[in-house]
Amino acid sequence: MKSVNIKEWNVEDLKFWNSQGKKSAMRNLLISIPCLLLAFAVWMIWSIIIVQMQNLGFVFDPDPAANRALFYTLPAIAGLAGATFRIPNSFLIAIGGGRNVIFLTTALLLIPTVGVGVALQDKNTSYMIFAVLAALSGFGGGNFASSMSNISFFFPKSMQGTALGLNAGLGNLGVSVMQVLLPLTMGFALFGVLGGEGQILKETFIYIQNCGFTWVPILIVIAVASFFGMNNLLGASPELGSTLVSFGKILFLIALGGVAAAIGLILLLQLQWNMWIVLPITIFLTVLFMKYLSPGELKSNLHKQFAIFNNKHNWVMTVIYTMTFGSFIGYSAAFPKLIQDIFGVLPNGSLNPHAPNPFAYAWLGPLVGSLVRPIGGWLSDKIQSGSKVTHWTTVAMIGAALGVAYCTVSARTATTPETYFFPFLILFLILFITTGIGNGSTFRSIPYIFEKNQAGPVLGWTSAIAAYGAFIIPQVFGKQIKIGHPEYALYGFALYYFICLVLNWWYYDRTNSEVKC
Repeated sequence: MKSVNIKEWNVEDLKFWNSQGKKSAMRNLLISIPCLLLAFAVWMIWSIIIVQMQNLGFVFDPDPAANRALFYTLPAIAGLAGATFRIPNSFLIAIGGGRNVIFLTTALLLIPTVGVGVALQDKNTSYMIFAVLAALSGFGGGNFASSMSNISFFFPKSMQGTALGLNAGLGNLGVSVMQVLLPLTMGFALFGVLGGEGQILKETFIYIQNCGFTWVPILIVIAVASFFGMNNLLGASPELGSTLVSFGKILFLIALGGVAAAIGLILLLQLQWNMWIVLPITIFLTVLFMKYLSPGELKSNLHKQFAIFNNKHNWVMTVIYTMTFGSFIGYSAAFPKLIQDIFGVLPNGSLNPHAPNPFAYAWLGPLVGSLVRPIGGWLSDKIQSGSKVTHWTTVAMIGAALGVAYCTVSARTATTPETYFFPFLILFLILFITTGIGNGSTFRSIPYIFEKNQAGPVLGWTSAIAAYGAFIIPQVFGKQIKIGHPEYALYGFALYYFICLVLNWWYYDRTNSEVKC
């Protein structure tokens, strides 16, 4: 295909942008968005699966409290794996080319979706199999880093806040699409006899396996569209070889991330190591494997990109970006189960007959958080400052987190906990909205802080570390639910947000800061 690899690409030249660049950039963005949407949908399917698994009576531990904690661990596993896969994904565009990377990483999502569809048909499926499938669904989490890095090369600096906000915001919409779609497709035999038999819940057949099978035909169509409709920019991928050679490089680096994630999960699940120890070990091993196990050509390319680790602003922005995206994706993973556990049980331990249905409300959080993401980028472009937008959204995040904690404490001790649900929901939606706006503003800041050749890898790296929020937040909530104090988790998150507020002000937003972004 003659136009797959684009050699000349100078989007800062207005004439080139208007005559050639804009059309190609928009086409790649419009295909990138549904690819990323599907990636998020697959990565976050456990937020819905675990609620229905508990309803259907899947039991992995005879102790009810321990069993609930194990359900929280599945999205946490997906979170850890997805975040770890993001680390190699951060550097894939320079090595494999945008079109090649997006196609292959989208096609890989067929592995966990088919596996989930098969495993969920049997209640006797072991927890370890579900843990492996949760880890494989992490492919979807990894895709964000390469997707954002790729799109950053297609647009001029003045439009990157908007373009990256659209890619991320509409891509993140996959979480809400999934949380709305799956409760519907679980209600009937979507694939007839090919989809397997349903399981009975309150005299109704539930086809929980459709949580996996629903995505298979859609993935095939979108993957084909990315293969034939997207481009590789040779300026972003200067040493690009043939398509097959590129696929080999891509799969090799993803495999290194998979090995590191597997080691982390063994430490977490088999050896019962503390997650705060497992997390840095997993990150360190991933970078170590990439640095020392990659063959010569790959190692040389990676060495150039690893220069971002010598820049202090890479680490500052990693902390700040984790506040926004890490909170968004972590809350998305935990929100449905959190509703079920906080409002579904009375103080005496019995089930609350008036509890809100998590499926009816959980999708709202990821929806509003995703939809406002482009607004954060657009607003930052408009006032020419991402740091100011980040500052005020962080202030709002602190207030919202403390408000949710207050509602949680009140509901836990109330004989009618559902009376606190709507204040809880509204404050949580504010929390989601502010994480989304903050996401967009930090996207806008990065291209102004870093040089062009570093901005892409930094976008990927910061998003990789931030994605560990999908691991940390469900784990933290799970542990606090187990001891009966989920509000402690929210107090801790509010303290972290305050630290980020200070960092953003000191480095980027105060009058004499060394960088203005």
